[in-house]
Amino acid sequence: MTQAELGERVGATRQTIIAIEAEKYAPSLELAFKLARVFKRPVDDVFQFDADG
Repeated sequence: MTQAELGERVGATRQTIIAIEAEKYAPSLELAFKLARVFKRPVDDVFQFDADG
């Protein structure tokens, strides 16, 4: 799946997907759940929170 296809499936731009992959952008909770749903994984398998930054 391309970044553009993934973005289309979750209602985000390709640039947003690129920024998330590069850890330059933290998605909203809604977008995080949509992404996890596309991959059929729990959201905490797709994203991890680092409290130290």
